[in-house]
Amino acid sequence: MRVLAALSGGVDSAVAAARAVDAGHDVVGVHMALSRTPAQERTGSRGCCSIEDAGDARRAADVLGIPYYVWDMSERFERTVVADFLAEYAAGRTPNPCVRCNEHVKFAALLDKALALGFDAVCTGHYARVVEHPDGRRELHRALDPDKDQSYVLAVMGPDRLARSLFPLGDAASKGAVRAEAAARGLSVAAKPDSYDICFVADGDTQGFLRERLGSQPGDVVDETGAVVGRHDGAYAYTVGQRRGLALGRPAADGRPRYVLAVEPVQRRVVVGPADRLAVAHVAADAAVWYADVPAAGTACAVQVRAHGAPVPARVLAADGDGVTVDVGDAGLRGVAAGQSLVLYDGTRVLGQATVRATVSPAQLAAPGRAGA
Repeated sequence: MRVLAALSGGVDSAVAAARAVDAGHDVVGVHMALSRTPAQERTGSRGCCSIEDAGDARRAADVLGIPYYVWDMSERFERTVVADFLAEYAAGRTPNPCVRCNEHVKFAALLDKALALGFDAVCTGHYARVVEHPDGRRELHRALDPDKDQSYVLAVMGPDRLARSLFPLGDAASKGAVRAEAAARGLSVAAKPDSYDICFVADGDTQGFLRERLGSQPGDVVDETGAVVGRHDGAYAYTVGQRRGLALGRPAADGRPRYVLAVEPVQRRVVVGPADRLAVAHVAADAAVWYADVPAAGTACAVQVRAHGAPVPARVLAADGDGVTVDVGDAGLRGVAAGQSLVLYDGTRVLGQATVRATVSPAQLAAPGRAGA
């Protein structure tokens, strides 16, 4: 196959490309320039897309003996991923920019351009497995190494794009093993630190980035009775479940910590309360992507709502081509915010993905006359 290998400049994408070469594919490397100010995008292990990263990607391609190109996708990245990030926070939701990057850039813009140029597939350094059946049907599964698994942020791509994607690191035993393989291959990125946090917020100050882009929008922080307990400079800087950085002027009467329970951007209001009010019984999500038949009501599964969160047992209450509602019962799930990605699993297999729209707490469920989500 003709394979386009996305080279980020890190160790994972370099080893993934090397494995694609070993598999006998005709591989071409490409580095996606996603930042309009690349020289400012990496601070130690934070950020990506720097000139350093482009240079590391080129050196990896040279070692592997494959052609190398740089594609400027900064406009697409700004227009989709960054714009969505800002719009979602402004609406009081909590987005995952890695999910949106995979949806709009890596497995949309990049893949579409690759196919238009005659490539058969795109290869990336993500940790996930693709299981192919004799009839050609492909399934997305968790990586062999659960600590590095990235199936959660990949689930949004859908079955059609999965059919054109390669993840050679899905069966890697560990990140240490990948680094050792890179060193053995003579790749200079073998010991390069991983990038963390949001790639376009290089200093890690998400609130500062939002404030710079969205401006000052002061308002009240209130408790569940509506009493003002503090002030904020922008409700967009808060997310459900947040405890730190609330700067409350009045402590709770019971002395217990308070958490963000709701973000109300129209009223410029942030509601705080005790931890037990974060409990979730039902989660409703829309914009669903399914990898097989839509699961029937009553289907047992596991759901994950954060990239580094643990999956919890769940049961499908209702599902169709547009959305899904799940019952997480006594799973202990709490602090789920609208905008988060909800991924459903059957063991290691991804069943589907959707974006959280709303949640129902156990207290709401038990309220007289409540019929459910």
